[in-house]
Amino acid sequence: MNNSLKSYIMPTYGERDLEFIKGDGCYLYTSRGEKYLDFAAGIAVNSLGHCHPKLVQALQNQAKILWHTSNLYHSTNQEEYAAMLCKNSFAEKVFFTNSGAEAIECGIKVIRSYWNYHKKNKKKIITFEGAFHGRTFAAISAQKNLKYSKGFEPLLPGFVQVKFNDLYSLNKAIDDKTAAILLEPIQGEGGIRPADLDFIKSIKEICLKKNILLFLDEVQCGFGRSGKMFSYEWANIEPDILASAKGIGSGFPMGACLSTKEACIGMTKGIHGSTYGGNSLAIAVGKVVLEIISNKDFLSNVDSSSRYLWKKLKKLEKFHSNIYEVRGAGLLIGIKTKSNNLGFSKALKTNKLLNVPAGDNVVRLAPPLIINKEHIDEAINIIDKTLKEIND
Repeated sequence: MNNSLKSYIMPTYGERDLEFIKGDGCYLYTSRGEKYLDFAAGIAVNSLGHCHPKLVQALQNQAKILWHTSNLYHSTNQEEYAAMLCKNSFAEKVFFTNSGAEAIECGIKVIRSYWNYHKKNKKKIITFEGAFHGRTFAAISAQKNLKYSKGFEPLLPGFVQVKFNDLYSLNKAIDDKTAAILLEPIQGEGGIRPADLDFIKSIKEICLKKNILLFLDEVQCGFGRSGKMFSYEWANIEPDILASAKGIGSGFPMGACLSTKEACIGMTKGIHGSTYGGNSLAIAVGKVVLEIISNKDFLSNVDSSSRYLWKKLKKLEKFHSNIYEVRGAGLLIGIKTKSNNLGFSKALKTNKLLNVPAGDNVVRLAPPLIINKEHIDEAINIIDKTLKEIND
């Protein structure tokens, strides 16, 4: 019987036959006791794996004290966590959200409010082909991808799309109405495509020269996933605004829009708000996640694990004709296959390795940042076995 016929949930996710009832570290378990190695991490969310003891303790402790009061009231814990985020980034100000899409929405309003404050008619935001910034109206208007926007037209004006990693295309699109450039340092849904570091550096130079704000979407590639706290650090630049979420709460719903003091000068009283953003439970979890991930030894281990995984995957690339390309950065890696990526993804799941399909015929690997060599070897063996089965 079709499960969707007896479900009370809108069928926007299609068929979902696989269910997990327990998580522990890098593994998920079904009701039948089947064990899966999780290289999806809730779509790059469970940065510290499942049920990390320190996060469980932080949540339990806070749950006994206070859950929610709203942003009508001062919160010392909020202030302390905001200071921690600023200390570990370029930022001077933070707006707390519940998701990455909300962080993107906030960033777009920061841009509009900035130019409104300075009484300049600059409303055009440049985005890139293959981008994914969420599923809100502003996000689907920004990314201009028919997969997400079809049926929701007309889209919002004010966004201009150019080719990814193409400086000529970018320069051609800039004019005196350009307010900001919105970029994912590593495109996630678009197929795990990293922006060239020189491209990122050039964008920053252009923004400085032409008085344009730089808005980075690090919802998926930030918070330690690249081997640094934020991916922009690899290019030795700093943005004006940054959207963060996913790994920021390691499974607890939260996000943040980070900004310089100057960029958010127009975000004054009453301009923006959130009922749940930065609530007591989220802040309690977020603090512990940040304390763990910002540790230099932790980030060093992420970088080491990612290089080990990369090396192993590149070996498979040489021996399996079905692999078109391995690409990505840190622990956000894509395997582009010659066969259909959905079939490959399903076969990997059958062999107990969780993954997430992405655009451009890519299978995405975004494991918890706590993986070690044993987890990687286990994953590589499953990928190798699956490729052999497909080729046979």
